[in-house]
Amino acid sequence: MDIGIRPLWTPVPRVAGPAYTVRCPPGDNLMLHAAIYRAEPGSVVVVESGDVDHALAGGNVCAVAQRRGIAAFVVDGVIRDLAEVREAGFPVFARGVIPIPGTKKAIGSLGGEVRCGGALVHPGDVVVADEEGVVVVPGARRKEVLDAARAKLAKEAGESLDAWEEQHRARIDQLLTQHGFDG
Repeated sequence: MDIGIRPLWTPVPRVAGPAYTVRCPPGDNLMLHAAIYRAEPGSVVVVESGDVDHALAGGNVCAVAQRRGIAAFVVDGVIRDLAEVREAGFPVFARGVIPIPGTKKAIGSLGGEVRCGGALVHPGDVVVADEEGVVVVPGARRKEVLDAARAKLAKEAGESLDAWEEQHRARIDQLLTQHGFDG
């Protein structure tokens, strides 16, 4: 997702889970409030709203979501009651904070395709979020990506910084030569 979707408090734990997708019309948060009672424990609730003028959730909604086992909120919008959310330790990745609540008058959707932070997210896609940002892995590629990540971690764990530096320098020198740099 784009860099505008970021953790609202730090240090935030790394979270990962299947996406439970929500679409809220601008200015309204009814569907997110409904989602906290429908998302499975361990889910990452991903919200498309396209609105930064009205909060999608506040401290109580985040506390209930946390109590129901929801791993995190990832919202293309804003929330309120940041101090309460931070104190509870509930991970929220969003565009920011505003004290103005949204209304509960419009029906959006639950469990459909959404766009959040520029990324297309489908129900069941794997969402991984931490202090560096949010990544979405298509559900169909879950095993492939997990295997590749584990292999990379294993390689890095067995490699010293000296060995990494030697390989890195050789690769950079090779790339510079390939691109015609002779300095």
